Amino acid sequence: MPVRTPDPEPGDNGDEREPLSASFSGAPGGPNANPGWLSEVELAEARRRLPMLYVEALPVRTDGMGAVTQVGILLRATPLGEMTRTLVSGRVRYGETVRDALFRHLENDLGPMAFPLLPPQPTPFTVAEYFPLPGMTAFHDDRQHAVSLAYVVPVTGTCEPRQDALEVTWLSPQEAASEALSDEMEGGRGTLIRLALASVGALR
Repeated sequence: MPVRTPDPEPGDNGDEREPLSASFSGAPGGPNANPGWLSEVELAEARRRLPMLYVEALPVRTDGMGAVTQVGILLRATPLGEMTRTLVSGRVRYGETVRDALFRHLENDLGPMAFPLLPPQPTPFTVAEYFPLPGMTAFHDDRQHAVSLAYVVPVTGTCEPRQDALEVTWLSPQEAASEALSDEMEGGRGTLIRLALASVGALR
């Protein structure tokens, strides 16, 4: 099955998939309101020539001592109607800080009441490199070469998945690190989950 880095790109109304022309013809902010936005054709060309920058987040619940007790895994529908398990993920916009991009994608996928606790400094636990050719790394995206900054982010509120995220399933760290779940994850993200849990001492 082809695997793709989820690319929910919300805009002013929760959907960033606005056409380029909207930014130049009557869109909020007037002409050149978003000069970094690309049309679908331009995006495809950029993906063919340049690495794309993403952020990814593993939502977790923690106890009073800060230990991870639950891991949130998204169920997402692909454009082909297939169901796949994945993480919070999306591109960093032109002119956007990594911290803002991380918060935006957490809110878009988990809802505005998730209340993620972002770290004071946006230092990822790892950098995942996705290539269109399988086998170069543990991660694969058939559309593009993508470089992803990956984070473990505690959430304290109520998660109500939105956009193409259908539900969030809360698992124990052991369940999240299992081979059974890894087989359901897209693009090698089972490996990313194990790296995430190891980085916070949640694997025994």
